[in-house]
Amino acid sequence: MVEQRECYLGWQILLPGAAKRAWHLFERFGSPADAWRSTEKQLVTIGGFTPDGARELVLRRRSIHPEAEMAFLEKKGVSFLSYIDPGYPDLLKKIFDPPPGLFVKGEFNDSGIQSVAVVGSRRATRYGLAVAEKLAGDLAGSGVTVVSGLARGIDTAAHQGALAAGGRTVAVLGCGVDVGYPAQNRKLKDQIALTGAVISEFPLQTTPQPWHFPIRNRIVSGLSSGVVIVECAEKSGALITADFALEQGREVMAVPGNITSALSRGPNLLVRQGARPVENAGDVLEELGLDRLFRVDKPETPAVSLSPEEKAVSDVLSTDPVTLDQIVERSGLPAQKALATLTFLEMKGFAHQLTGRLYVSSGNIR
Repeated sequence: MVEQRECYLGWQILLPGAAKRAWHLFERFGSPADAWRSTEKQLVTIGGFTPDGARELVLRRRSIHPEAEMAFLEKKGVSFLSYIDPGYPDLLKKIFDPPPGLFVKGEFNDSGIQSVAVVGSRRATRYGLAVAEKLAGDLAGSGVTVVSGLARGIDTAAHQGALAAGGRTVAVLGCGVDVGYPAQNRKLKDQIALTGAVISEFPLQTTPQPWHFPIRNRIVSGLSSGVVIVECAEKSGALITADFALEQGREVMAVPGNITSALSRGPNLLVRQGARPVENAGDVLEELGLDRLFRVDKPETPAVSLSPEEKAVSDVLSTDPVTLDQIVERSGLPAQKALATLTFLEMKGFAHQLTGRLYVSSGNIR
């Protein structure tokens, strides 16, 4: 006889992305196991299916063998976390339609750990990427788990920032955890799984489809105490995540942006609607009431004088990331001298290096 936990797996494979329908069946039949053993007639009379729908479901169900699927997952190095398992996230259990189970690559253990989602546009500006990376890094460095969706742009920067700070991050996918999407983030996905987790409600080998991502976003917010929107247009997936967060009773925060930028319209709209404006990780912790539990050290102006070379390089740095070549051109220093000076500025807390050998002022992004 198929065990209850294996029935959760069976239904997650049979009805991926259809949590509401799955929970409806569990309620009607009394349990996932009883629903799994239901006949075609019972699916019509009790489950509310049409005769054709019930017939199709039974045919598809016959091709799924939960015990064999569990063994297949183990072989692939992927675990299945069912709703009844002790490690299933408490925050996610509280949303209206939590997935009956999650496919997990890595280690997912949220016991006693606070999580914050950092999300935004796939077509982010350099400024947005810099802010997302620094913000996520400071949150992760203070002990907060950073949740995002592994998409290009802001999501990628958030994951990278958390990893660079030696912290923990969780990626929620709109495809199977074994699918390399987006292609350029395959290595990043593997790095995340080493210290955190890559999770999905979609079975292995499920390719990404447009309708998967709005559904995925409810898990991003559902795993988090709060959601921070960095950059996004007025109509975007990031704002869908914000909507889910509000429905789930989560805090919504936003990084205000340049009023002339289309990618600032989403965050600025949220701020006008009452979202907490965020300038640094301390704002996030304060909004969530975590500032007494977690501390982010805000950089203070060091009581040291800068050399002429350090002053020249420091004057070039701002919130907009610049390359070493741009620093050399604007400071008038030779490349080797400029690089050495950047190292000293980083040590003194005046500069911060981002992924891709880009540099910003630490004093401006806090």
